[in-house]
Amino acid sequence: MEKRVHVFYSGTVQGVFFRSTSKEIADEFGVKGWVRNLSDGRVELAAEAEEEALHRFLGKVKATFGAYIRKEDTKWDDSLGEFTHFRIDYTR
Repeated sequence: MEKRVHVFYSGTVQGVFFRSTSKEIADEFGVKGWVRNLSDGRVELAAEAEEEALHRFLGKVKATFGAYIRKEDTKWDDSLGEFTHFRIDYTR
């Protein structure tokens, strides 16, 4: 079953290639969505895929950036089917 996850990461998550690496990991697991920096220093991520793929994706993001992440605010929901690929969003 496809699910949607929306995560706000805080800590030292900007300036450490978080967005580009998250995109690479998303592509590896077939995850669709976006990631962007926020003006308050957090990184926001929205993604959709099969639930197991999302858990694997988030696990690898955390394993890769665990030393930089201080807090994660995560919300799960049903997929909206609105994404066709994973992208870096450069808007704030």
